Amino acid sequence: MTVLKSLPPIHIHPIMILFILISIITGTFVQLLIIFTIVLLHEMGHYSMARFFKWRIKGIVLWIFGGVMETDEHTTKPSYEEVLVTLAGPFQHVLIYFLTLLAASFDLFPHSINESILYYNGVILLFNLLPIWPLDGGKLLLILLSIHWPYKRAHQLTVMFSTLAVVMLIIGYTLMAPFTLGVYVIAVFLLIENHVERKRHSYIFLRFLLNRYENNGHIRGVSAIEVPSHSLVTDVFALFKREKRHQIYIVFPDQTRKMVDETECLRSYFYDKRHDRQMADIAFHLP
Repeated sequence: MTVLKSLPPIHIHPIMILFILISIITGTFVQLLIIFTIVLLHEMGHYSMARFFKWRIKGIVLWIFGGVMETDEHTTKPSYEEVLVTLAGPFQHVLIYFLTLLAASFDLFPHSINESILYYNGVILLFNLLPIWPLDGGKLLLILLSIHWPYKRAHQLTVMFSTLAVVMLIIGYTLMAPFTLGVYVIAVFLLIENHVERKRHSYIFLRFLLNRYENNGHIRGVSAIEVPSHSLVTDVFALFKREKRHQIYIVFPDQTRKMVDETECLRSYFYDKRHDRQMADIAFHLP
């Protein structure tokens, strides 16, 4: 009971149910069971590492060839933690590989089962490392871009690149491989996920700013931003990077400059609710 209590709520995505029905009709239920087990172990890798860093975890959603660990941590943790939590899933495939070889040496499973485990283990690993959102490769891409680019731009680029990558891969598959329904179902699923992520962009960016306003984000340095005095506060927010505290230098027409801290901009937006305020106005109202 103690072990069960330590596990997160696990949900099955509707696309997984569709594949279960397809596997029953086509007589490939054993293969699907192998895939399901590998995916579950993959997600438990994410979960175990997140638990190690004391993340707030809501649950796990499983779908074919992958899953999602739902968490309340969104850019509130150091980037190295996000990288380790993301890589903990693919690392499980290394363990599965060696455990399967060990099991084969003792003839614990039929040879065909061992071959299926090794095959699907490799396929799921490579699939999840593709730089496509919401796969692990896509999450690593977002982390990498958001370290070097403003967060708003990094998220936009991740979704744009992911969508393009799915389209290019499905075109290449159509030209080079025989028709497989499952591949196109997964491609449609990924396109839908990226479309939803693009629609949620404003909300995701607002959540990023709200975490900064509430001092929930991890800060490991200071970054200077220089903007004209007529810039809107929202224009400045678009230049914010994760893990950086920003000092904003406002340049007036006479080339004089005044520095304001990012907290003044965030306070104006969230507390004063001045969403269209110019930076010059913020500077003039400082003591």
